[in-house]
Amino acid sequence: MIELEALKFDKEGLIPCVVQDFYTNQVLTVAYMNQESVAETLKTKQMTFYSRSRQELWSKGETSGNTQELVELVADCDQDALVAKVIKAGPACHTGSESCFTAPLYQDEEKKAFSVADLYQLVLDRKVNPQEKSYTSYLFAKGNEKILKKIGEESTEVVIGAMKESKEETTYEIADLIYHLLVLMANNEIVPAEILEELSKRQVVDKKVKQETLQ
Repeated sequence: MIELEALKFDKEGLIPCVVQDFYTNQVLTVAYMNQESVAETLKTKQMTFYSRSRQELWSKGETSGNTQELVELVADCDQDALVAKVIKAGPACHTGSESCFTAPLYQDEEKKAFSVADLYQLVLDRKVNPQEKSYTSYLFAKGNEKILKKIGEESTEVVIGAMKESKEETTYEIADLIYHLLVLMANNEIVPAEILEELSKRQVVDKKVKQETLQ
């Protein structure tokens, strides 16, 4: 539990706050807070910052509607910086981007990072912003029945690839299956973090209960 009295504000009474997406850990923005805005955030569970340009408090989303619900607020070891994990409703950046850090000044394309969370966000974007020639948007338009049919087909192809003992083909088909599973998740408002949380509860590596029926 954060202790407001223990926080070390600078000479202007401010403390920097890094805001992260609760589900993906993506950095959304960096803003400043004062003692009053921290207290208001803790009270309402809605992110409230201090505007250095306007010299006043402002609640995220008060004009745009793109609010940020507080899940966790922690201070660093020196108590002079904060990290807020939030559930966002809409883009975090005033430009309309999901994050204020989505357009890097420099990035080595050969070392460009990739994650399932990134792919999920791309899939989700095709649901929220349908594209005319996008296969993903087509699946969302057709709905759960079509998506489930494709998952069945891709699952079969994984089995066929594995039966052939072809690592290359099995890898390719597993990738197809994972993609279609992400589409199903997005269509049913399930985020990757919820799957990971469920797996962590089960301790599946050593304690997964066998489902075979004894004869």
